[in-house]
Amino acid sequence: MTTENKSIVQRALAGLIETGDVDALAPFLSDDFIHHRPGTTTSTKSEWLAAVDAALVPLAGMQVEIHQVLADGDHVVVYSRRWFPDAGPEIAVVDIWRIGDGLIVEGWEIIEPVAQVAANLVWWEPAQH
Repeated sequence: MTTENKSIVQRALAGLIETGDVDALAPFLSDDFIHHRPGTTTSTKSEWLAAVDAALVPLAGMQVEIHQVLADGDHVVVYSRRWFPDAGPEIAVVDIWRIGDGLIVEGWEIIEPVAQVAANLVWWEPAQH
C-alpha cells in the first residue's frame, strides 16, 4: 500500500509538472479533498485547483527538483526545491499528502525561501551563557 500511495502522488505531480495543466491533477483528488497551508487557510478541491491554475501562468518556467518521496501508511511526504532559472528566490517545499481509497484526500504544504533557512535555524543554537 505504501508503494501504491507513493505512485499515486508521483503520477499526480508528474502530470501537473509535465503538462502545466490542473486537469492532469484533478483525477487524483477525491471529491472531498481538503488542502491546508500554515495558519488557518484551507481550500476545497475546486478552490485549490483554481488557485493552482491561477499560479501556473506566473510560475511557468519554474524548475522543480524532487529530493525525497517518503511514504508511511496512508501518508506520502514530498520534499522539493523550486526556482526560476533567471531570477527569483529558490524555495524549499514540503508537501504531505493523505491517501484514501486510491485518491489524494488531504494535503498540507509548507514553503520556505531557501535564503531564510539559515536565519530560521537560530532557535536551534544553544544559548550563550
